Amino acid sequence: MRILITGGAGFIGCNLADACIRAGHRVTLFDNLLRRGSAENLAWLRRSFGNGFDFVQGDVRDYPAIAAAVAGQQAVYHLAAQTAVTTSVTDPRPDFEINALGTFNALEAARRAGEDAIFIYSSTNKVYGGMEDAHATELETRYVLDAYPDGVSEERPLDFHSPYGCSKGSADQYVRDYSRIYGLRSVVFRQSCIYGQRQMGVEDQGWVAWFVIAALTGKPITIYGNGKQVRDLLHVDDLVRAFQMATAQIDVTRGRVYNLGGGPANTLSIWAEFGPLLTELAGHPVTPAGFSDWRPGDQPVFVADVSKALREFGWAPQVSVRAGITRLAEWVRENRPLFA
Repeated sequence: MRILITGGAGFIGCNLADACIRAGHRVTLFDNLLRRGSAENLAWLRRSFGNGFDFVQGDVRDYPAIAAAVAGQQAVYHLAAQTAVTTSVTDPRPDFEINALGTFNALEAARRAGEDAIFIYSSTNKVYGGMEDAHATELETRYVLDAYPDGVSEERPLDFHSPYGCSKGSADQYVRDYSRIYGLRSVVFRQSCIYGQRQMGVEDQGWVAWFVIAALTGKPITIYGNGKQVRDLLHVDDLVRAFQMATAQIDVTRGRVYNLGGGPANTLSIWAEFGPLLTELAGHPVTPAGFSDWRPGDQPVFVADVSKALREFGWAPQVSVRAGITRLAEWVRENRPLFA
């Protein structure tokens, strides 16, 4: 297939590109290279594949540029985004322009190209908001949601919270509606915490990678909240499989929305449980530099119910939390110069 990956030099994008190129597809990456680590990820792909893929330096806010890149493509994986809640609160306009307008531009480009392209969008579990109505019980090392023992399903009402939640949520609904109104073969993935190799995590975004990087390089870690917040973690290799499987079964997945995360079997509280694992992986005690206030829209618990993806296109997570984080730690050790 001819495949376009927007945000293709980002963490998820470069891993998806690696898999698609190895599978024999003709891949074009579209990226503005402004995000930390994107130039290094692009260089890594060039070392691996030389000229075996195309690269376009562009911005999704530029409609003519994205339209030119989409033309002739059979599948568009739209990953380009502003990804930090904190950044969206500080500066909401670019957050909206990148996430909402940028997605609209990519959708319109795909619709007008007339190629009947598959369009898969990387959304977020933040579209469900803070879930204040779901009572969280505090235990010794974590919160639990008694009302959602199997995780939160796609039937959960939407409740956009924070500028980031609003921008990603509006894009989420546009992608869904372009299937209903225009027949675009689109799919929405509402993703939980994705982690893995080539994630240049920072304090504001990519917390799993950031904690591993900080623990192994001696950087200070600040915990926002009390550290008992629970997330389901999904290794990037499992997410890449989901993109591939949903594409292969597009007659089933078109027009659908899926929660994609580690599910109930792959959960971790962000410090009360992750801290001891970091100490084990680092080989020395890892303690936080301090604690700070909860961040806007931070859910005490989010665990995705991933059973719909299993029922409809046979996908389920395969990489356990311990195995995945161990692999991430090994990658960080092997690439220390990236984090100097």
